[in-house]
Amino acid sequence: MAPEHLLTLNAGSSSVKYALFRRADGTLEPVRKGQVEGIGSGGVANHAQALEEILNGLGDVTIGAVGHRVVHGGTQFDAPVQVDDAVLDAVAALAPLAPLHQPHNLAGMVAARQAFAEVPQVACFDTAFHRSMPPVNQRFALPQPLFDAGVRRYGFHGLSYESIAQQLRARHPALAAGRVVVAHLGNGASLCAMQNGRSVATTMGFSPLDGLPMGTRCGRLDPAVVLHLLHDHSAEQVAHLLYHGSGLLGLSGISSDMRTLEASALPQAAIAIEYFVEQVLREVAAMASALRGMDALVFTGGIGENAAALRQRIVEGAAWMGLQSDDHGQVPVLVLGTNEEAVIARHTGKLAWGSIA
Repeated sequence: MAPEHLLTLNAGSSSVKYALFRRADGTLEPVRKGQVEGIGSGGVANHAQALEEILNGLGDVTIGAVGHRVVHGGTQFDAPVQVDDAVLDAVAALAPLAPLHQPHNLAGMVAARQAFAEVPQVACFDTAFHRSMPPVNQRFALPQPLFDAGVRRYGFHGLSYESIAQQLRARHPALAAGRVVVAHLGNGASLCAMQNGRSVATTMGFSPLDGLPMGTRCGRLDPAVVLHLLHDHSAEQVAHLLYHGSGLLGLSGISSDMRTLEASALPQAAIAIEYFVEQVLREVAAMASALRGMDALVFTGGIGENAAALRQRIVEGAAWMGLQSDDHGQVPVLVLGTNEEAVIARHTGKLAWGSIA
């Protein structure tokens, strides 16, 4: 009997990223990965068609399990779960808390269930990793009934942080057991304070809008600014501004892409980069404070892994904390590539097959 294959899906608004793994000797071996882009424009009308295109490209393989990235798990989901109708309903109900991601994660699951009616499917939640945070770091200074109703700090990018925690345990076990600040810097950006591989604090809160400035998202903002904007703009207009017209794009007026900004000689590009660096520095200090110290700083994500000059500015700005630009300093600095697909595959294999290392 040929080894079974496992497929992971990360469905966004205009693309579906996928990875194929082969089950062999109790482990999962990566086979290939890629993405289908242009959903809603061009030749791909919806997520179902995108999935069909992915399957056509995979050739003659038997899919034995499918794993999905889901951004928001609310208070219901603190671990991966097999997908059923109740899970789909719960994921749909959380869409207002992650409007850029959740509806598309849901669409990917619906399309996959139609394509693989009898195949076990597993939802892996970005918020689940942060459920280990102490209660004080899950709270806002709001009344208890609101906390009980779900108005709390959830945190995101959890699959990425879980990937980094696993890599640290494998490569740097002494650091993994200590106090590590991880900077996931990309079009979406956040930091996580980890103690012994578990989340203690993170910069994103109730939604993926909070914390660091991002490609088009504002990051941390005085809530009175929102109240002020609502005097002259609709809630929909304000939401669009904060999610789609702010961050690096809003600051620069040029682009949401750090590579474009670094290549630009325009002063507004420099201002956007300076603002980003400053906010990262403040949040690194905040995460170190939550840990009562810092044993290592890890960069990951598209910007974190590839923007060497920007990393250097952050390290130099935090030199007072003992950071050095290598892994041999008082507080070593590491660059690790995140692998969310491998995390999803491992969780999916364990739930679907029960015997994955």
